[in-house]
Amino acid sequence: MHVGVRAIEWGYDNTVHILIRYGLTGFVFLLFALHVSGWLRFGLLEKIENFTYDARVRLAMVGEPDPRIVIVDVDERSLAAEGQWRWSRDKLARLVDLLFDEYRIGVLGFDMVFAEPDATSGRRHLDALRAAGIGNTPAGAAVLAELAASLDTDAQFARSLAGRRVVMGYVLKGAGHDQTTVGALPAPALDERTAAQLPAEYLEAQAYSANLPMLQDAALSGGFFDNPTLDVDGVFRRVPLLRKFQGAVYGSLALEVLRLAVGNPDLELEYDTRGAGRSSLNLEAVRVGQFRAPVDENLAVLVPFRGPMGSFRYVSATDVLNQRVPADSLRNAIVLFGTSAPGLFDLRTTPVGAAYPGVEIHANIVSGILDGSIKHLAPYVKGIEAALLFAIGALLTWAFPRVRPLWGTVLVIGVLLFSGALGLLLWTLGDFVIPIGSPMVFTLIVILIQMTYGYFIESRDKREISRIFGQYVPPEIVDEMAEAPEHASMETDSREMTVLFSDVRNFTSISENLQPSELTELMNQFLTPLTGVIHRHRGTIDKYMGDAIMAFWGAPLRAPDHARRALEAALEMVRCMGRLGDEFEARGWPRLRIGVGLSTGQMSVGNMGSEFRRAYTALGDAVNLGARLESLTKEYGVDIICSDATRRAVDDFVFRDLDRVRVKGKNEPVGIFEPLGPRDGLDPAVKEELARYRNGLRAYRSQAWDQAETEFFGLQQSGAQRRIYEIYMARIAHFRRHPPGADWDGVFTHLSK
Repeated sequence: MHVGVRAIEWGYDNTVHILIRYGLTGFVFLLFALHVSGWLRFGLLEKIENFTYDARVRLAMVGEPDPRIVIVDVDERSLAAEGQWRWSRDKLARLVDLLFDEYRIGVLGFDMVFAEPDATSGRRHLDALRAAGIGNTPAGAAVLAELAASLDTDAQFARSLAGRRVVMGYVLKGAGHDQTTVGALPAPALDERTAAQLPAEYLEAQAYSANLPMLQDAALSGGFFDNPTLDVDGVFRRVPLLRKFQGAVYGSLALEVLRLAVGNPDLELEYDTRGAGRSSLNLEAVRVGQFRAPVDENLAVLVPFRGPMGSFRYVSATDVLNQRVPADSLRNAIVLFGTSAPGLFDLRTTPVGAAYPGVEIHANIVSGILDGSIKHLAPYVKGIEAALLFAIGALLTWAFPRVRPLWGTVLVIGVLLFSGALGLLLWTLGDFVIPIGSPMVFTLIVILIQMTYGYFIESRDKREISRIFGQYVPPEIVDEMAEAPEHASMETDSREMTVLFSDVRNFTSISENLQPSELTELMNQFLTPLTGVIHRHRGTIDKYMGDAIMAFWGAPLRAPDHARRALEAALEMVRCMGRLGDEFEARGWPRLRIGVGLSTGQMSVGNMGSEFRRAYTALGDAVNLGARLESLTKEYGVDIICSDATRRAVDDFVFRDLDRVRVKGKNEPVGIFEPLGPRDGLDPAVKEELARYRNGLRAYRSQAWDQAETEFFGLQQSGAQRRIYEIYMARIAHFRRHPPGADWDGVFTHLSK
């Protein structure tokens, strides 16, 4: 048993538990920090974060089409009317001419690349004629020129592009892709020198697949439309605006279309220079004239989806070719030429649809930059995320062991709601994106670990505390001890405490008249409420001794007001027995009275006993005195007797000085007192009686027998029939016959227990 107790004591080191809890949270935080930094990626976390991001995108959709942007669509109706894709370049030339000349559009962007000569072109025939020498004469050259105008469809297409605000699309290829270079690139958005002065984590390209040189040279600009920032789940959420190839920086199709639409201003990179100058970490945005596009460290923008497919006006390409579109409906519009036909493989998976036309993604970006509605996933958001995780971990680890399960649940729900609300608030009001999924998952994992550790490790000690002390102290004290186990010890300690002994008067004679079953029920009926009284006043039950109870205050948890609590418990116990008397009489049982002894002083308390059985108990002279005082209640005819130390500890109560006595087993005399009640609430009649009693007692102790007899006799005649008056009247009569002597100290010696 002793070894087991020591094991429990080791478990009570709350500091160790706290350090372990913080260590467990720190380990989880480290894993999440590695995920945030990109050193270690957890697929499940990415899926959850993507889910929360997509939910915010769908919540923020405006749904209304943007009238400034129109998509000329190679849809299924166009394929049915004009033939399978790819169409001849002369047809595309006619389309361009109609858009600019008849419909007077503002800008045209091609979401496609023309890397090879037109298969339907007659250029090879012209080349054959030239090889045969037909063009060596002036007449032959004139014929070839006339034929070229009608047969070289690539040249026709190039002529339609010339001098017009057209952006040609192309593909930049990163590492791991086919490194074949085809076609010609447009002029870069930032040359090598300028790009070197603007630090950013540019996504590098190793090759490209671009348009025929004659087409790209004819157009004013070009922009890439591939997306190397595609998320691992294949969903388009962000698209880079700028990429680097061989030191120069090139713009995306959406960015270059926007530039032409707003007058083709120079590009600028915007940094937050409140820190240490320009760096990829404090890169904020790409600025196009007065328009600003917030970007991440890879110069990518989050696509500001206006809504599901169809959030922009679609015009069928065949309707344009056949001029079935109202003449003014496209005036000054930003037109993107692309395809939504499923067979042409330009459908993408997005947060707002699983089959979303790629051309509409570019439209969303252009619209978002014009409206200033692009959300900002700042490069430094990783630091914000790590700080948020750290704060959540520290808060939960500190609070969870200190609060009850209900409040712990409220705290967890509050943290989850705060994380979600903060993300939505910044998204809605600040156009700023912070992670929501990872703080929520982190919160749940930390709580799961804390709960698991608390249940399997800490609660083991707490359950042991409850098992050992639950039989002695009320549940609320057990809970307090379990919350602060370092204050709960079963090792023997010496401290000032107050002990209470209670016993039923004449219980032996009462029990002789009851059947065993009745006796058991009777004891349960009064021991249970008396125990409840002791527990309500935070007392510790030491033991039951038949009809008697021993309890103490001040252990296992220290209590500076132990004497007051014990006294208030004793008074309530007496009142409780008075109320029980009516119930007992109604059942045919005798009315019971108890006597209570209270003693305050130094006691040894702890787990004591033998190798075979131990019990948490208190020992010492003060304990023995308490037992003697309880037995004296019968002699003095009172319900409660307190020691002088108890009286001094509760100085706002009024006490009757009963006697100075030597109890059996002690040589030193002690004062014994009867508590009458709080000083402020004492009845005036009681105060008057108590004053006369004190006069009589002073006379008695000074051996002024006549004066003492007068006072006590007068008190008897006043109707206050108290046993203490009879005691002193009898003693006065005795001392008249047998004077105690001049050295008498007023102490009465009791020879029985």
